[in-house]
Amino acid sequence: MRRPARRAFLLAALSSLVTAPFAVAAPAGRQRSAAEMRGVWIATVSNRDWPSRPGLPAAAQRAELIAHLDRAARDRLNTVILQVRPTADALWPSPYEPWSGYLTGTQGRDPGWDPLGTAVREAHDRGLELHAWFNPYRIANHADPGRLAASHPAREHPDWVVRYGGKLYYNPGLPEVRAFVQQAMLDAVAAYPVDAVHFDDYFYPYPVAGQTFDDDDAYDRYGDDFSSRAAWRRDNVDTLVREMAVGIQRVRPGTRFGISPFGVWRNASTDPRGSDTRAGVQTYDDLYADTRTWVREHWIDYIVPQLYWNIGFADADYAKLADWWASVAQGTGTRLYLGEALYKAGAAGQPSAWQDPVELSRHLTLAARHPQVRGHVFFAATEVAADPIGAMSRVIADHYGRSAKPPR
Repeated sequence: MRRPARRAFLLAALSSLVTAPFAVAAPAGRQRSAAEMRGVWIATVSNRDWPSRPGLPAAAQRAELIAHLDRAARDRLNTVILQVRPTADALWPSPYEPWSGYLTGTQGRDPGWDPLGTAVREAHDRGLELHAWFNPYRIANHADPGRLAASHPAREHPDWVVRYGGKLYYNPGLPEVRAFVQQAMLDAVAAYPVDAVHFDDYFYPYPVAGQTFDDDDAYDRYGDDFSSRAAWRRDNVDTLVREMAVGIQRVRPGTRFGISPFGVWRNASTDPRGSDTRAGVQTYDDLYADTRTWVREHWIDYIVPQLYWNIGFADADYAKLADWWASVAQGTGTRLYLGEALYKAGAAGQPSAWQDPVELSRHLTLAARHPQVRGHVFFAATEVAADPIGAMSRVIADHYGRSAKPPR
């Protein structure tokens, strides 16, 4: 499986990196674009979507994965985004990081099969694209390094680690961390013909009230050329994005790079270029992720803002955000897809709009008004399979009557 020549090529490549009103749903069978993103996320962190629990036999894990792929193909989706590095671990035989504990229940234990290799092959056999989803900096959803595998890089390099909000993170401000996480992620790109590399919304962690992300030492060492710590942090994330884009093309030319950020860049009350929203989190200010620049400068091939709100929601209206993101993407080479909160359909505690099985279908109808919107991705695979209140069935009936290829 491992090819020494490609591994050498990977290492050589990395050496250069270190230095309002809305329409009703469309009628059933409506013909849509011949090429559009119809994607689904398969989350492995905390066994959210797959495997259903840790420690299943390899055959059972494989059968569950195949069932998700079969369901995607049956629903006339065309892309699966599989989380393969949820917590600084791996769902493939990585020489850099341990096997994920979400497979066997014990981090570092070989599951006896190759999930990523199998996923790529089986997805392609069904006419599906496979996008490999990585989380760059999250180490663990707990704060005890002693619970990590003995060989874990975070235990070998404790100076790379920041405890924050009851979790462990790699410090994005350290160049050696940035080089390592790229090396770990690009190993999978070198080894497997994935169609794209995918990041989600986690860069610097979401704010936790009363806590400080302790990167004082790194800022003292590397922050002199910046006007503020916030500007330095944004540059750290920008640098990761730019370097990763270059690394992907050097390791496997033609592989795309996409990111799915939190849906609000900045509120207009903060920045006149921002959206007409009142979100409590702004990616630019709180996660230090300048998502608007990544699109405008075409540093990434596609973006999937997580527009996880209903049409008409006061603080973050899906309609207003779809319009804002379309205007950001207009005239750029960056493809725009919209992230859809299928998980909210019928869920307790959600606004009444989410109890209506037509809400998501209305999203697709509204988005179709914007030529910049080239498709949608649904969170997540569990809800695609369970189809709460029939919301996904309504989307398929109204919009996915025919198969479509993903945009290239």
